[in-house]
Amino acid sequence: MVEPKYVAPTGTSDILYPEVERRNCIVDKARRLLDLYCYQEMIVPTFEHTELFVRGIGEATDIVSKEMYTFGDQRGSSFALRPEATSGIVRAFIEHSLYTKSMPQKYFCIGPMFRKEKPQAGRYREFYQIDVELLGAAQPSVDAEVIALLMHIFQDLGLKNLTLKLNSMGCRICRAPYREELVGYLRKVEKGLCRN
Repeated sequence: MVEPKYVAPTGTSDILYPEVERRNCIVDKARRLLDLYCYQEMIVPTFEHTELFVRGIGEATDIVSKEMYTFGDQRGSSFALRPEATSGIVRAFIEHSLYTKSMPQKYFCIGPMFRKEKPQAGRYREFYQIDVELLGAAQPSVDAEVIALLMHIFQDLGLKNLTLKLNSMGCRICRAPYREELVGYLRKVEKGLCRN
């Protein structure tokens, strides 16, 4: 058998039938529930100004410091393929003065995201993500609604025996010192950790 001359880049994959149908089923069920929860779809660019992600995600994060695909243009501008959709949704929210409408506002985005990671089982450089944003409200009930929506989607997909674990990256101020302390600790115990 002849080896194909061109193959998909490392960390990417072609989505073929019947996987396309399974993916579309997931997206359709998610869209139905997002509509039920009154979320509006927003389609944001696949690439944005690099600075948007630096400010939105944080310079000290691995996503910004190691995992973004960046490129420049002839004018010297720096762009990045989106590693996540939150930054683009917030940028569009501000750019189009959506904050002048009644709050809170609910948006979702479905599409490809890109991260320059070492490909391994379940981790790709191009992956599809459903992003949900509830803007203009700070109550803890907002987080609870988003978590309930996620669990509703999982249950609608027929997933069973789910365990929910919560985590926080911290705020922009405390994130860098926390990361520094965590990395320091992990370096001390590195030999006792598995490769994953």
